[in-house]
Amino acid sequence: MATLTVPPTPVSPRDDAIQLYKAFKGLGCDTEAVIGILAHRDATQRAYIRQEYETMYHEDLLKRLASELSGKLETALLLWMHDLVERDATILKEALYTGFINLGAVTEVICSRTSSQLQVLKQVYHSTFGTYLEHGIEQQALGDHQKILLAFLSKPRDESMEVDMEMAANDAKALYKAGEKKLGTDEKVFVQIFSERNRAHLVAINTCYHDMYGGSLKKVIKKKTNFETSGLFEHALLTILQCAENPEKYFAKVLYKSMKGLGTNDTTLIRVIVTRTEIDMQHIKAEYHKKYKKSLKDAVHSDTSGHYRSFLLSLLGPNL
Repeated sequence: MATLTVPPTPVSPRDDAIQLYKAFKGLGCDTEAVIGILAHRDATQRAYIRQEYETMYHEDLLKRLASELSGKLETALLLWMHDLVERDATILKEALYTGFINLGAVTEVICSRTSSQLQVLKQVYHSTFGTYLEHGIEQQALGDHQKILLAFLSKPRDESMEVDMEMAANDAKALYKAGEKKLGTDEKVFVQIFSERNRAHLVAINTCYHDMYGGSLKKVIKKKTNFETSGLFEHALLTILQCAENPEKYFAKVLYKSMKGLGTNDTTLIRVIVTRTEIDMQHIKAEYHKKYKKSLKDAVHSDTSGHYRSFLLSLLGPNL
């Protein structure tokens, strides 16, 4: 469930474009006015506003926003202006090709999306940037981490809730033999099962594993991959498993970690809030409060400031 709040009576994109133009005019930008409009419009409305603005003022709204804003607010608001798939494509392009290669972000985006979402994402990425997403992964990721990302991107997965429990038990047995029972780890078994099975089936495998061997698959992944494979491979497997079980709980933890301790990982904070606001942020907020006994909105308020804070809080909506 989304946290985005939009006006009960829709405002015309033309009126929004006019108000944005007024906010840009003169000395300095009326940033609160910009936030007041754009943080309360859905993806379709934002696209229409961008079209109207260009038609009326012969200027790309995104370029104007980039010239008027700065810092973390600029990053967050420009990302927000894209629709869901364009945004994922933009995040991946920047994470793979900018000065700071962020394979953690690449792993999170790819391994938390469904098979159908990834197929559309690959098409949009190619049409937008003129290169294949797989090429970037081949250039930047290594070893088993590269293998799981490429396999997860390419293998079609049934998105139904139907589960073959006999097959799930066999998969649990195969993972046990490839992990806990083995000296070392047979990573290709993990790659095959985690990239080919759908979410409902992975949850069933985890249940079978616990019933058969008395432990959780999550603990096995952490124990075996920590010492014998890269941390990024572990991150990929855990993201796939946790998003199969409870994606909202997974993202609540990612947000908590982004604000834990000294300093804030604003790249992660922005990415998760902006990408989940129109999808399941209400449930993420509930999971956050349940786990950490503090509202997500209060946590973000404590870790941010100024117009940047105002924008993120607007996306998060009122407290539960």
